[in-house]
Amino acid sequence: MVIPRLVKQALAHQPITVYGDGTQTRTFTHVKDVTGVLVALLDVPEAIGEVVNVGGTEEVSILQLAERVKARAESTSEIKLLPYSEVYPKDFEDIQRRVPSTDKLKQLIGYAPGMKLDQILDDTIHYYRGGTGW
Repeated sequence: MVIPRLVKQALAHQPITVYGDGTQTRTFTHVKDVTGVLVALLDVPEAIGEVVNVGGTEEVSILQLAERVKARAESTSEIKLLPYSEVYPKDFEDIQRRVPSTDKLKQLIGYAPGMKLDQILDDTIHYYRGGTGW
């Protein structure tokens, strides 16, 4: 999981490692949002047997994510780009953009996760600094 790895590196003032060139984009969702959505789906008979995406809406590059983690953790870490060949098996291919469609989720339960990335980062940083709970 990328956010916990980057946060732990930032808090330890170790190099924050970004795989590839960092331009690949992702969205992130807080575990509280995911569990809330899953519980809500349990009460929707139309969801039985369906494949439903659960994901965030704020698209960010992994390099931007690393920079935000560094800033929010007040870290002195450098951000280091690592070629895929150093961290993955030969012939690994990354997906440049992973952004889920949450349209079906919204149709089924009326909403989709909406916690902002900065709050997700702050909660994760707090947790790894020894804070309690999420």
